[in-house]
Amino acid sequence: MPSKKALVRRPSPRLDQGLVSHIGREPIDAALALRQWEGYVEALRAHGWQTVEVAPADECPDGVFVEDTMVVFRNVALISRPGAQSRRPETQAAERTAVGLGLSINHVREPGTLDGGDVLKVGDTLYVGRGGRTNAAGVRQLRAVFAPLGARVVAVPVSRVLHLKSAVTALPDGTVIGHPPLVDDTSVFPHFLPVPEEAGAHVVLLGGDRLLMSASAPKTADLLAALGYTPVPVDLTEFEKREGCVTCLSVRVRELYE
Repeated sequence: MPSKKALVRRPSPRLDQGLVSHIGREPIDAALALRQWEGYVEALRAHGWQTVEVAPADECPDGVFVEDTMVVFRNVALISRPGAQSRRPETQAAERTAVGLGLSINHVREPGTLDGGDVLKVGDTLYVGRGGRTNAAGVRQLRAVFAPLGARVVAVPVSRVLHLKSAVTALPDGTVIGHPPLVDDTSVFPHFLPVPEEAGAHVVLLGGDRLLMSASAPKTADLLAALGYTPVPVDLTEFEKREGCVTCLSVRVRELYE
């Protein structure tokens, strides 16, 4: 049976010092952030995901955004080289965890930079955001690793948000959803559905019709429910203050076999 595993990492007590690029800085309640993270992890577990904790990185304020440390396609993990130099130590423990899961390991090498949050998987297509954190060399290296495994790699511009997946994610049927003011070019996606809220652009596919999403997007939840999906809302206000969302708090691995 295929297993569903999600790599997660506890928020650093220094989360308040995390980077911001496209929004204003607001203070963070560290205790509330931890409770919200625990609620996020519990939502994954309640829907059949085994969570695997990456060793804490308390010295890295943004370490909780573990999705940025790697891109997983089939049984291969490409360990990132984050575009923000201060975030590069985050990858070490994440790589050890990926090795422990039996994933084959590749690395983004200098001069390439790549953040996992810039990669949206839709079937065998990998959309890669070319923006502030991921450069052209990073895109080329990702293509070199995953194209031989059957991936179609499509580079898309990102200038209005931190990462591609800050602007768009995808529904189970492959429809890409996003808040239009945040998307550089909606025409690159064959099927695009606009959503009314910024926080509504982000969903994690839990399985079946269930979509993990932010409680900050009730109008989008109503829209998706009307389309036959079942939203599973979680509170993420403290992470949204650092440009975080439901996708970047975990690395979902669906194709491991036990």
